[in-house]
Amino acid sequence: MDIVILLVVIAVVALGVISGLVVSGRRKKEVPPPEGDAPTTTAPPGEPHVGEEAEGAPEAPGRTIDEVGLPGVTDAPPVTEEVAPPPPVEVPEPSAGRLVRLRARLSRSQTSLGKGLLTLLSRDHLDEDTWEEVEDTLLTADVGVTPTQELVDRLRERVKVLGTRSPGELRALLREELLTLVGTDLDRTVHTETSGAVDRPGVVLVVGVNGTGKTTTTGKLARVLVADGKSVVLGAADTFRAAAADQLQTWGERVGARTVRGPEAGDPASVAFDAVKEGTAEGADVVLIDTAGRLHTKTGLMDELGKVKRVVEKQGPVDEVLLVLDATTGQNGLVQARVFAEVVNITGIVLTKLDGTAKGGIVIAVQRELGVPVKLVGLGEGPDDLAPFEPEAFVDALLGD
Repeated sequence: MDIVILLVVIAVVALGVISGLVVSGRRKKEVPPPEGDAPTTTAPPGEPHVGEEAEGAPEAPGRTIDEVGLPGVTDAPPVTEEVAPPPPVEVPEPSAGRLVRLRARLSRSQTSLGKGLLTLLSRDHLDEDTWEEVEDTLLTADVGVTPTQELVDRLRERVKVLGTRSPGELRALLREELLTLVGTDLDRTVHTETSGAVDRPGVVLVVGVNGTGKTTTTGKLARVLVADGKSVVLGAADTFRAAAADQLQTWGERVGARTVRGPEAGDPASVAFDAVKEGTAEGADVVLIDTAGRLHTKTGLMDELGKVKRVVEKQGPVDEVLLVLDATTGQNGLVQARVFAEVVNITGIVLTKLDGTAKGGIVIAVQRELGVPVKLVGLGEGPDDLAPFEPEAFVDALLGD
């Protein structure tokens, strides 16, 4: 028994010695190798605690926030947007005699009519074939069937009575007959004076189909009126096209005329009403109202035009309603004119692009169709190429020198 106990004690002691040796060996393995055998690592210095100062001097002296500045901000002075100065106010040339000054431009396209007639009438024998050629020449120039027949009948009678026909006599004869057809006794004044003692501006309504140059004509008419010493307010009642209001305003700024406009796609009658109201408040002489171009076949749009006129008339009568026609459309322009005349009371015609067509006879035809005179003609793209219509200058342009 004692021997067994002794053996257990010896075993326990042996295990203890062996365990100590193993632990000692492990600790020896964890000891770092001697200096020079392997690289050593150094732990980073500890962070300073609150109240302590970091070791070493700063790299540079500290700067204030004003000295540092903000990212992306430079010391350059602020850039200010330049506001474009308003365009200088122009002084249009006087309207009196303007058609005479533009006669050369008109005659370039119109002399084929006059020269053709003079050539035919100068023949030794004026037979039926010649008179048919005279008729064809007049019809081709859009004089119209009825006026053509009247002119040919009078020419046949007077040539027969005249007998001998020198070039000078024929020219004088033809000039006289053409003047009779064009009409020298018609009132071609653009009425801008109010009737009676009513203290309000004259109101001019400008109407027409798309593409006739209506807005441009309104702007040019403003120049004509300003040249005649009148103050003008423009009403941009074409609310379907924002560009129309911008264009009209540009025309007005060039002659010092203010433009009254409304929101895009707004009520054109409301804009027209406001234009007359503000023109009255400002003491203007004339209010020009530019309406939207509309096809004469569109009943709804034509009814809207009638509404514009009725709304404006709540402040007083409209003194002038000008229908703008493109002279190059010829007889088709007469169809347009009839429909417009049924909706609003047309008082005058403006023929544009008359310098670009040989169909000057449309002047005679449209006057005969509507019973109203041609008051203004457009003879080019320039700002002062709208001229009061003068029958004598027009006929002289037809016949040439």
